[in-house]
Amino acid sequence: MGFCHAPSQENPKELDFASDGNKHKNIARDMIKMTAKINKKYFHRTNKEGQIKAISCKTCHNGNEHPEMKIAGL
Repeated sequence: MGFCHAPSQENPKELDFASDGNKHKNIARDMIKMTAKINKKYFHRTNKEGQIKAISCKTCHNGNEHPEMKIAGL
C-alpha cells in the first residue's frame, strides 16, 4: 500500500495520500491512464453473461509492486 505514497511528515508511520513526493505515484497515474485507454479501445463490450471484459492493475501486477514476466510454455 505504501509503494506509491509518500510517508506523512507529521507521522512517518502513516501515508500522505495527497503528496506527490513519491515518483512511483506518477508512474502509477500513467499506468492507470494506459489501462483506461486499452479498456476503451478493446474491452468496451460485454460478454454473454453481461459482464464487462476489461483489464486492471491486477492483470499484470497481481498485487505485486512490479509485474512478473512469465512466458507460457517455458
